[in-house]
Amino acid sequence: MNHFDTILIANRGEIAVRVIKTAKQMGYETVAVFSEADREALHVSLADKAIGIGESEVEKSYLNIDKIIAAALKTNAQAIHPGYGFLSESAEFAQRCEEANLVFIGPDSKAMAIMGNKTVARHKMLEANVPLVPGYDGPSQDNPTLQKEANRVGYPVMVKAAAGGGGRGIRIVKDPQRLITELEAARAEALSSFGSDELLLEKYIEKARHIEIQVFADQLGNTVYLGERDCSMQRRHQKVIEEAPAPNIDATLRKKMGDAAVKAAEAVNYVGAGTVEFLLCEDQSFYFLEMNTRLQVEHPVTELITGLDLVEWQLSVAAGEPLALQQDEVELKGHAIEVRLYAEDCECDFMPQTGRIRQWKMPVAKGIRVDNGIVNKQIISPYYDSMLAKIIAYGTTRELAIRRLTRALKDTVLLGLPSNKTFLLGLLEDHTFMNAEATTRYIEEQYLLAQQKQAAQVPGDSMWAIAAILLSRMPGTTGWRSTGTLSWPVRLKYQQQQRDVTVFQDGSAYRVEYGDDEIQNILILAESDGELLLQINGICCKLNVALDERHTVYIDNRSQVAMFEKISFSEKQNQDTLGANLIAPMSGKIAEVKVIKGDTVNKGDVLLVLESMKMYQELMAQQDGLVTGVYIKPNQQVEVNMPLIDIVTSEQANDE
Repeated sequence: MNHFDTILIANRGEIAVRVIKTAKQMGYETVAVFSEADREALHVSLADKAIGIGESEVEKSYLNIDKIIAAALKTNAQAIHPGYGFLSESAEFAQRCEEANLVFIGPDSKAMAIMGNKTVARHKMLEANVPLVPGYDGPSQDNPTLQKEANRVGYPVMVKAAAGGGGRGIRIVKDPQRLITELEAARAEALSSFGSDELLLEKYIEKARHIEIQVFADQLGNTVYLGERDCSMQRRHQKVIEEAPAPNIDATLRKKMGDAAVKAAEAVNYVGAGTVEFLLCEDQSFYFLEMNTRLQVEHPVTELITGLDLVEWQLSVAAGEPLALQQDEVELKGHAIEVRLYAEDCECDFMPQTGRIRQWKMPVAKGIRVDNGIVNKQIISPYYDSMLAKIIAYGTTRELAIRRLTRALKDTVLLGLPSNKTFLLGLLEDHTFMNAEATTRYIEEQYLLAQQKQAAQVPGDSMWAIAAILLSRMPGTTGWRSTGTLSWPVRLKYQQQQRDVTVFQDGSAYRVEYGDDEIQNILILAESDGELLLQINGICCKLNVALDERHTVYIDNRSQVAMFEKISFSEKQNQDTLGANLIAPMSGKIAEVKVIKGDTVNKGDVLLVLESMKMYQELMAQQDGLVTGVYIKPNQQVEVNMPLIDIVTSEQANDE
């Protein structure tokens, strides 16, 4: 038995909050760690103790093994829970904990090392007779060898970082002419993200579902599987929606996949919580992808359908206790679905966003669970992943779970920076998802393409009117009076659209005019804590709003979230020039600059690559034109809204 009474959580955000909650319920003392950026974070205030571990950059704090172990020893913690991400799958970290006589709440370093390298894991699974995707995982890493092996495997082929995870270091290559380019890109991303540029190749299986099995093993040799999760709703190999149990999986297939997952875990003498990921083909055959040697982001859906607390199981197993259930005692009841709420601009290629949270309200309803680590007024920094919360719904049926989740997401309020809320609502209402027919490429290859062909979801006239009213009331704004009624002209911008409006006020009643015949009559009935009760053209409704000091207003009408800017009347209103010049959409570091002053570019050309929130973002030209200024260089740190590159159209260049 391993004795410990104090646990240090070597993580941040919602998973740190999640672990602290269960650890306290089990009677353990908890210690949080924090970087400079997280000094006032929620997980810090919830723990019994908290200790700083360095600067905001992950390499100097959450990825610094020496600092975390020193923090554990200084606070008299005897065990460390790694959460997920960061060092959670670092065999070196697990080994260093073992050497420091600290209980690592997870598998031992040997099992982690085997499963942490996709090449080694494939070899081990082959020995254990676990089905594998055809591919190449040999030692030769030169381009000619990989070209030869790609031809043998057959296109399309997937290039993967051997030490990777989280969708990073992965490229799908359909055209042999693109292989070398994608190999180099995958190597660079893998080296930056994981410290290793080793790659492997796998046959890319089209129309596959991503099914993963939750396994658990104790130190006494007992291993069970706790059902499966369907994680097929993905974008860029990162999960967007997860659910359990997987739709259209019968008991026979569930047992086959569960037995294979247990076999995989036993092959490496696994202990603790782990997830074995499979690709499920149309003919019901399945292939091993990888094993995640940690607790998964999506573990709540498994908890809801099994009635188990997986963190409690982790702590019990780490203490040397046997598993609480045997395989025949595991029951799956009902259905659970989870969505991940991200700070990202879905209208700008899902670019991660930074900024201050102006309003955060969680849904409260039967069957709803929210895992999060954020608070009102918190600043979302560029240093960490952009996932802010997980909204999870449970129901006796899948249909009920979807309906509850849709309602809960509408009731979720996150204002102050762009989020993917509207995008998630669209997915939950999509027929392919509702019919459980989605594959891993559905979002990118079908859903998003269909959305692009449809007219953009522009905010309705009433939202423009409300934005104008709120911005006209900001301090420093003055109106003029005519026949007893105050009046303001306001120029608004939403994405690349501008609109000039006039606001008339008489007490709590407003009239907003856009032109000769567009009029909105709005009466503010009540307002409290960012929530407005309005009467719009005779219909009463509620919505949530937030404003910032930059004259930006955020409006959430439950089904759509929109951000409007108040701009000067001196600014150009020519639609062709809006968005021509490139500014930093977030803070980060310039990874690559692809143009110089004097270059001619076309709309859609990649101008530079920005590294932020553990991701590489390609920033593209929004129009054809001439590059007239480049204000950054590789490895330079940039802040949000910093000018990066100037572009003028050919007509503008001729005029000048």
